[in-house]
Amino acid sequence: MAYISRLKTEYKERVISALTEEFGYKNVMQVPKLRKIVISRGIGAAVADKKLIDYSVEELTTISGQRAVATVSKKDVAAFKLRKGMPIGAKVTLRGERMYEFLDRLITSALPRVRDFNGINATGFDGRGNYNLGITEQIIFPEIDIDKVRKIEGMNITFETSAETDKEAKALLTQLGLPFKKK
Repeated sequence: MAYISRLKTEYKERVISALTEEFGYKNVMQVPKLRKIVISRGIGAAVADKKLIDYSVEELTTISGQRAVATVSKKDVAAFKLRKGMPIGAKVTLRGERMYEFLDRLITSALPRVRDFNGINATGFDGRGNYNLGITEQIIFPEIDIDKVRKIEGMNITFETSAETDKEAKALLTQLGLPFKKK
């Protein structure tokens, strides 16, 4: 039997019925779902030192459990000594079981390790049902060995949902367990 993550099971058993009750969906297919999670990091200093890209790709791979890729610049910027095609960041896109597994680890082990944590801001919605979360330190993830970290860096985590509005997306992410700040 194939492995099914805890959050995916919870989504099917509890979240669908809770959202249907809250928003009055007529069909199960109308209920918003999490499509993908993208973890990305821009590395401005990579123009001078190419090894930083390799370190970032390695860290994102360790955090996500899936191979990260380097991102390249799309155009020349003379002020930053940047040429088209130079690596300037790293990203990884998670879907399916790995996505739910990463979200579970983020909620249960990484976010509680943030110093003075009061919840995440609910201001990161984009108007189309997607949410962006900024993490300031990669060391909140238990997979990262603090002794091997060369520099404390942040990352962006984007949650793409099938929700039509921000209200529906926030309800979905709250039901899945993301701890938003209370007003």
